Amino acid sequence: MEKAKVYFTREITPDSLIRIYHALGRELKGKVAVKISTGEPGGHNYLHPELIGDLVRQLDGTIVECCTAYGGQRQDPKLHWKAIEDHGFRAMAPCDIMDAFDEMELPVSDGFHLDKDIVGAHFANYDSVLVLSHFKGHAMGGFGGALKNISIGIASTQGKAYIHTAGKTTDAAKLWDNLPQQDHFLESMADACKAVIQYKGAENMLYINVANRLSVDCDCDSHPAEPEMADLGIFASLDPVAVDQACYDAVKNSTDPGKAALIERMDSRHGIHTVEVAEQHGLGNRAYEIISLD
Repeated sequence: MEKAKVYFTREITPDSLIRIYHALGRELKGKVAVKISTGEPGGHNYLHPELIGDLVRQLDGTIVECCTAYGGQRQDPKLHWKAIEDHGFRAMAPCDIMDAFDEMELPVSDGFHLDKDIVGAHFANYDSVLVLSHFKGHAMGGFGGALKNISIGIASTQGKAYIHTAGKTTDAAKLWDNLPQQDHFLESMADACKAVIQYKGAENMLYINVANRLSVDCDCDSHPAEPEMADLGIFASLDPVAVDQACYDAVKNSTDPGKAALIERMDSRHGIHTVEVAEQHGLGNRAYEIISLD
């Protein structure tokens, strides 16, 4: 298989974000969803409107989210809307909590564990998707990038419970009593990614990972640890497997001595396994070439 192209710039600015989007050479058509994490109240590492606003407006995009499953303030749609407003996203662009009123099932073909993915019903309203992810650590997944943003991020509350439990339950209240083997959870994320990409069409999606504020904790954490390593830059690709692999490799290969904590978080959770099995699902290629825009 031909190596995937991953574009990269060390510069993390509104202009460089627009530049790397155009470098991908794929126009997002129709009604464009921009999938981000709007951030749990108390946290501050999410991608801020000041950084992403110009690109979102250029795409005439809608910020899309789904409610959480872990009992934070964003599990309730009313409190989630308040977080979106308090973090400045409603003033920046149209916003949509896709599962605020309903959800829908997407089939998983030949899944490792899941037979379906459950996503916000409003996901059907969009023609194309920019998966705009903050790359960082994650307490359960090891790290979060494009693949986590497609799977957990687009899943409804019930869908998140279903992924986290490898298909055991859709009841968020029972999530923590039904946690599976770690690799089964990671494989279930890949299953959900496959469902989303097949439903929307790979040609209608693209992926940008911003590797800044590299905390070991996710933006779903209301009190994330402070980053111990410096920002890396922006990575972008038409391939979600390649872009996550490139970010993982960039952390591992960094000369920054502060990388140890993030590497421990990623590898202690076997985070790269999601990338491995997403490749097995045919969602992309772990072999890539970096094309620098600097």
